[in-house]
Amino acid sequence: MIPHHVYYQLAVIGFLWLCIMLHYTWPSRSAVSPQLPTEPVPTKFKRKRTSEPTPFEGLTQRPPCAACEHDAHHPQPSAPRRPDPMPATNRRPCTVDTSMHFCPHDGCDYRGWLGLGNLRANGHPSGGPWRQFYCRSCQGYFLETHGTIFHGKRLSVELIVRVLACLAEGLGIRATARVFEVDANTVLQWLVEAAEQLRAFTRYFLCDVHVTQLQLDELYAILRGVREGQISEEQALRLLEPARPWVWTAIDPVSKLLLAIEVGPRTVAMAQRVVHQVVGVLAPGCMPAWFSDGFKGYLPAILGHFGVWTHPERRQDQGPRPKPRWMPLPQLLYAQVVKQYRRKRVVGVHHRVVFGTLEAVEHVLAACGWKINTSFIERLNLDIRQRVAAVGRRVNTLCQGEAGLQHQLALFHVYYNFVLAHGSLRQPLQVPALTNGRGSAKVWQPCTPAMAAGLTDHVWRLQEVLLFRVPPWPQSRAV
Repeated sequence: MIPHHVYYQLAVIGFLWLCIMLHYTWPSRSAVSPQLPTEPVPTKFKRKRTSEPTPFEGLTQRPPCAACEHDAHHPQPSAPRRPDPMPATNRRPCTVDTSMHFCPHDGCDYRGWLGLGNLRANGHPSGGPWRQFYCRSCQGYFLETHGTIFHGKRLSVELIVRVLACLAEGLGIRATARVFEVDANTVLQWLVEAAEQLRAFTRYFLCDVHVTQLQLDELYAILRGVREGQISEEQALRLLEPARPWVWTAIDPVSKLLLAIEVGPRTVAMAQRVVHQVVGVLAPGCMPAWFSDGFKGYLPAILGHFGVWTHPERRQDQGPRPKPRWMPLPQLLYAQVVKQYRRKRVVGVHHRVVFGTLEAVEHVLAACGWKINTSFIERLNLDIRQRVAAVGRRVNTLCQGEAGLQHQLALFHVYYNFVLAHGSLRQPLQVPALTNGRGSAKVWQPCTPAMAAGLTDHVWRLQEVLLFRVPPWPQSRAV
């Protein structure tokens, strides 16, 4: 029997022998094994990113515009044939000017035409404040207030004018009613009637405008969408959240003329509507330079109205021809002012030329000594905040819906363009005009945006605007 200590010694010797044999038989690290030939791995080149804008390749489809499609299917009725002026009679010459009035009666050949000699003044019936006119064609009678807010009103003209002037200066409806001691519903009714007339006044005068540049912007508005007993708060949030109201504006920075002002959501369709309204105001062939913020909806809106189909050249001999592309007109200029925000603060401003070249845009702005900016329409936003009670910040004069806001904006639109004189537009008088009393001589001529744009030749008073009878179709304006 083998003792235990001998067994352990033999086991140790065998383990050492096994280690020695493995040491000689195992391949060493220094041994070079034959390697198979491998293909060289191609070097991956990193794509260099450039900050230069890529050229616009065009669109395969023209951006749709609902307003253009509506106008195509529902054209405006043309004005009837203008009748010949009536010859003067052997009666005493007329001393009352009737050139700014027209016959409103249906069936009359002279209906809606100004200055054709068919009207004669007929005094004041029943001793009233308004004059009566007689049409020699249809032998009808009408008052000079026909078609205005004063028609059928027994209150004084000064009261209605002062109430609307307070609303135009930014006072709320209820505050105005308290000042003049009238009912708030009466003030609201006057505003609604005046807004309808003022919209017609704007359409009549604001046409065939020549501008060199335009600025576009949108202003956020707050409306009262929840009222107890009508809809719940959850339902109101679900309905109003995707369509928050915005005030869209377009202004000529040279003459400060407000060309368009609309209310609607911040969508591409609304941008198409605003640009379509601006294009309808511009003169035929007018191609201004456009400036806006970084909102993406302006690009298809402007391109849809100032574009043309082009056929790209073939890049290869075989294969189908490339599809036609909707490209901007060569003379179209459009630049954006992109603002960078951090914690609701502007931390940077970047200028981006979308259509045209930077040299062409700077050439347009060099005539006024400006650079690419939207400062003029930003200043207009401040005027809207101050003069439209429904758009002010931290106020309790908010409107219940968009209709009430549109009524106040219609009043602001006319008041801003025709009544309110701008200090930056005033012109020096060649000869100082003397004033009443002991005051200094008048050396500046006040000017409104409508005067600077050539739409009128004098500063309108609000009463004069409200008394103006708007013809039913466009015609020559001698005012």
